[in-house]
Amino acid sequence: MLKDKIGIIFGVANKRSIAWACAQACAAQGAKMAFTYQGERLKENVEELAGTLDGSLVVPCDVSDQATVDAAFEAVKNKYGRLDFVVHSIAFAPKEALEGEFVTTSREAFRTALEISAFSLTQVALAALPLMTTGGSIVTMSYYGAEKVVTSYNVMGVAKAALESSVRYLAADLGKDNIRVNAISAGPINTLSARGVKNMGSLLSYVGEKSPLRRNVTQAEVGNTALFLISDMASGITGETIYVDCGYNIMGI
Repeated sequence: MLKDKIGIIFGVANKRSIAWACAQACAAQGAKMAFTYQGERLKENVEELAGTLDGSLVVPCDVSDQATVDAAFEAVKNKYGRLDFVVHSIAFAPKEALEGEFVTTSREAFRTALEISAFSLTQVALAALPLMTTGGSIVTMSYYGAEKVVTSYNVMGVAKAALESSVRYLAADLGKDNIRVNAISAGPINTLSARGVKNMGSLLSYVGEKSPLRRNVTQAEVGNTALFLISDMASGITGETIYVDCGYNIMGI
């Protein structure tokens, strides 16, 4: 399905990362991928995981530093010569902004959350554009807190709303280049980044009980959806947010 396709994956922290599940799904279908890491703390984990896949590349990238973004895509160009897909699974807000009430969000926390979690998609798309010479697919990760209030999700919900809007605007801009841009709104998953949200355990229990499938979604299910959106099977889909949450988003009272 993805034989001879080249991708770059942002957001792998460890083997439980949604980004890694996406990479595994794509690798199983023949893709070769570059992986980015942010900071020396994650470098060893990313290198170890990427090393299990043939033809992989590992490069540092901090989206708050444009020079490292440019260098990452230059490394992709030097190794592969082109790019077919991007998986963007980056989000961050200071811990204190994910506690208490949204109204107390500081200016700095708001700026950080929006820059890292939302603007970085546009930043990455612009850098990828020159390498997607025959079209491509960009997939990012959102969450239901973009649409409805989720207790303690706070500024991250606002950032995810901006991310989903960015998906639509980017899809409109890049469609002429045959580049599709979509988001996956996954249900709660117990990943390293999710642990920063207060009461994540209670949220997992509640969603698992109330969703139509009576369980929580898995990383592999999100990875398979990313694979679908990247592949030609989704060639007519762009600008969409696809819910992969065991149906939780359809439920009312």
